[in-house]
Amino acid sequence: MLHVASALHFHLRHWPGWRQRRALRRQPMTLRIERSTRQRFAVFTLSGRMEAEQVPELKELFDRDYRNIILDLRDVRLADRDAVRFLRGCEADGMKLENCPAYVREWMNREKD
Repeated sequence: MLHVASALHFHLRHWPGWRQRRALRRQPMTLRIERSTRQRFAVFTLSGRMEAEQVPELKELFDRDYRNIILDLRDVRLADRDAVRFLRGCEADGMKLENCPAYVREWMNREKD
């Protein structure tokens, strides 16, 4: 039985298109941004992966007055250094961060030093 399974695995690996199908399963996580309002605040709910390349897009979405913006980070799964620095700056400018993942909060605190 094991011999048949090994032969089948070998044949599947050499089947045309196998690598492409396998690569599709490893699609990178993207950042999803949803906007809503809560009283006088604009709430941006972020989910997925935050990376440096999304920072300019986020800056463009926000008004100058960060005090009227809430970022809900409950579903942020990964964040790179530039994203963490951006979040730290947003908070320093008066933006409220809700549901900030513990590792992001800790990283932001370490970046202050």
